Amino acid sequence: MKKLIFTAILGIGFLTTTVAQTTVSKEELVAQTTLSTQDFIEVNVSDIPQPVSDAVAKDFEGATISKAWKNEKGEFKLAVQTADKQNLTLHSNAKGEWINKQ
Repeated sequence: MKKLIFTAILGIGFLTTTVAQTTVSKEELVAQTTLSTQDFIEVNVSDIPQPVSDAVAKDFEGATISKAWKNEKGEFKLAVQTADKQNLTLHSNAKGEWINKQ
């Protein structure tokens, strides 16, 4: 009987710990996503510097920029649709140099 009660208490403790860790992980993920999108402010596609537009045309032939965002560092986040209808998110500085964002 003592073993049964001990096992039940141990199981409840294990489940509580696992649920708490999962909840924290999801909250952290939402916070990170929110921070990364808050850094950029939407701008008109026509306001993108020419070197950035040229880099898209050169490296993604036939692609169109559907939306653009800019951060305070002067970096651009671009929503691009390629010629074969793939949707991409690209990051560039004002000189048209690609930035690797993960």
